[in-house]
Amino acid sequence: EIGPVAKPDNVRFADALPKTRSGKIMRRLLKQIAAGNVEVQGDTSTLEDANVIAQLSKDAS
Repeated sequence: EIGPVAKPDNVRFADALPKTRSGKIMRRLLKQIAAGNVEVQGDTSTLEDANVIAQLSKDAS
């Protein structure tokens, strides 16, 4: 059994994750979306598919 400290508040499922062109997951963007930021801030020039951010942001609201 998982204690109350280790339990996540919510779980989200997605078809894809925001990745760079080299295949690394952009955890910074995931943190911003999870925090409820409407618009992702920072450099997204290496993002492989910008539609992933739009889908995750839409699902978060």
